[in-house]
Amino acid sequence: MENKNDLLKCITNYYLESNDFNGLPTWESVKKYRKNEKLFRSHLVELIDEDKVAILFMDSTENAFINRLGFGKKEIQKKRIKNDVDLRGCLYPSSNQLIKTVSKNKYKEEPYKLCLALGAPQLSFKSFDLSILEFYRNDPRYRYKNDDIRGQIYYDSDDLAQSDKTYLKTFGFSYNPDLNRAVVVFVRYLADLTPEHQQIWKTKELDSSYKLHPDYFRNSILGQWSEKEPICTAFLLELYIINQMTLAINKHKLFKTDFGIYPNKRPANFGLLVRPTLSEYHNFILVLDKLLSENINKKFFINTVDFEKEIERSDGKIQVTQKGSLQILDEWISRYFKTNDWSLWEESIKALKKVRKLRQKPAHSLNDNIFDMKFFKEQRDLLVKSYNALRTIRLMLANHPKVVKSNIDIPNWLFKGEIWDR
Repeated sequence: MENKNDLLKCITNYYLESNDFNGLPTWESVKKYRKNEKLFRSHLVELIDEDKVAILFMDSTENAFINRLGFGKKEIQKKRIKNDVDLRGCLYPSSNQLIKTVSKNKYKEEPYKLCLALGAPQLSFKSFDLSILEFYRNDPRYRYKNDDIRGQIYYDSDDLAQSDKTYLKTFGFSYNPDLNRAVVVFVRYLADLTPEHQQIWKTKELDSSYKLHPDYFRNSILGQWSEKEPICTAFLLELYIINQMTLAINKHKLFKTDFGIYPNKRPANFGLLVRPTLSEYHNFILVLDKLLSENINKKFFINTVDFEKEIERSDGKIQVTQKGSLQILDEWISRYFKTNDWSLWEESIKALKKVRKLRQKPAHSLNDNIFDMKFFKEQRDLLVKSYNALRTIRLMLANHPKVVKSNIDIPNWLFKGEIWDR
């Protein structure tokens, strides 16, 4: 093969017939030119000039055999082809070439595999309405994981039809300029869905104005550690650290239940809303209160605060009633913590009481199906204030002499407040 058009055909066919839309190694192409490498390079430069071919160099990407993020500038590609002593890379047909070559009918049931066939970078992404996640989250035959920055979905039942036995290696979240939240998936993983599920996702696809969550971009594209942690992870870790502090104080936990130092397994419904409905919002408030006021361990306060209070009735008789867990906590803090500025604690107890009050409203009603974007904001505000209340409790306890002596380890990111609240 010593013909430019034959080279183009060879590159195109290799890409479309490979298992993973791979690029053709340059050394394989050189062989076909009967070692006439000079002619090979000349043809390659011409094809790049004509916007029919592109090259990924081995030293410019972690895996030149797949087009992860697109190609460099044409001038740089051509310069290296002319000057590199050892031309090591993979050749790809351009999108312009593929549009003329690919039969869309072949991929009519697989819209995201078509994207790859037409030359989309494998780590280009699409954004989707959050409601797409409900399909999997609410079906017990799927394993659904989501920490509000990244997630995973895979089937977990042989009862599913073959068309529903699908797997999504990773998904993340994205935001548009108005900070509306969406699900985001790389085209590479969308193409791995079954044809039926690719079509389901296609119906929920949003416009291209959405940008990747900064830490999902950092993890998935740059291969770097997260800059911050999700607020729900921080919330659960605060419960654990507070319990370690109160154990040091009087051998009792402040909260009956915590989720350990590595709170990877969250309670159901404890996370940013997938769909802004009144029902989802109520479910979140229910679990939030169970983690807060309902989770308070009264044993911690034994012999320090009275659990009962006396109220004089209108007839002059004294009625004894049980104090609520938040009132007991408030009295304990007020009695044993000393400060000249109570504003932080006043805001904290106010937030905890608000959660309790919202919980006491009917958890389900005829209006459960109300859909309103305001629930995203209301949940976020409530979660942030509730988290700040826990953080305030932890900071108050940190100065207790027994806590100081116990040298409880607090992760640096939590200490600095490096937390994502969206």
